[in-house]
Amino acid sequence: MTGPLITPSELAALDDVTLLDVRWRLGGPPGLELYRQGHLPGAVFCDLEGALAGPPGEGGRHPLPATDAFERAMRRLGVSDARPLVVYDDTGSTAAARAWWTLRYFGHQDVRVLDGGLRAWEAAGLPIVQEESVPAPGDFTARPGAMPVLDAEAAADLASSGVLLDARAGERYRGEVEPVDPVAGHIPGAVSAPTTENITPDGTFLPPEELRKRFADLGVREDVPAGAYCGSGVTAAHQVLALEVAGLQAALYVGSWSEWVTDSSRPVATG
Repeated sequence: MTGPLITPSELAALDDVTLLDVRWRLGGPPGLELYRQGHLPGAVFCDLEGALAGPPGEGGRHPLPATDAFERAMRRLGVSDARPLVVYDDTGSTAAARAWWTLRYFGHQDVRVLDGGLRAWEAAGLPIVQEESVPAPGDFTARPGAMPVLDAEAAADLASSGVLLDARAGERYRGEVEPVDPVAGHIPGAVSAPTTENITPDGTFLPPEELRKRFADLGVREDVPAGAYCGSGVTAAHQVLALEVAGLQAALYVGSWSEWVTDSSRPVATG
């Protein structure tokens, strides 16, 4: 793997690659419907809710899937250990980043995100098809623990000892609105860092040097431990991806705000 991102022209030049369409929207429409309307040739639809997360509960709305369940899901999608893997979506790589992070966490060594997603592919004049791909079963073996994670206690500690980035929109961080979770606000000490500021208007990531400056302005440096959270561990994975593009590392609080607020003893900050 040469980096976490791949361009449309680089992807089009690959002869042997597993391609996952990870389109997803909070509240719909279902990603499978979008996939059937048109997708990259050879792509297989990957359901974020069913394959990239476990059942919602005290661990948040999108907790990590069980290791055996994730392995089975990826094998059904044709994912193999030795075959390069590319994931994409049509929302600035938000859902694709969750796929990238989860596959990396479970040990896949060669997974990249199509920079700009479906929009960039179409803009490059490359083909879109409607025929659904039926993959041969893969041989992926899930080996959890390859990416750093935070639980609620570690996230709270990091907010004071390092930098904890809140990837949600600023108004949710400030507690002005909360469209999904029962409590508004943020983890005390966290820094507001909306993921929308990681990408350009066309949905591609900012250049590494610009991302590095953005995160430096937020307090993230190589010698400072960093982590990210969001509502339920999806957009925060985008933050971790952007940090990796910038040459920086960060841990993901997978449960994120949706887990944090399940315990009323945990403090909530606003403003």
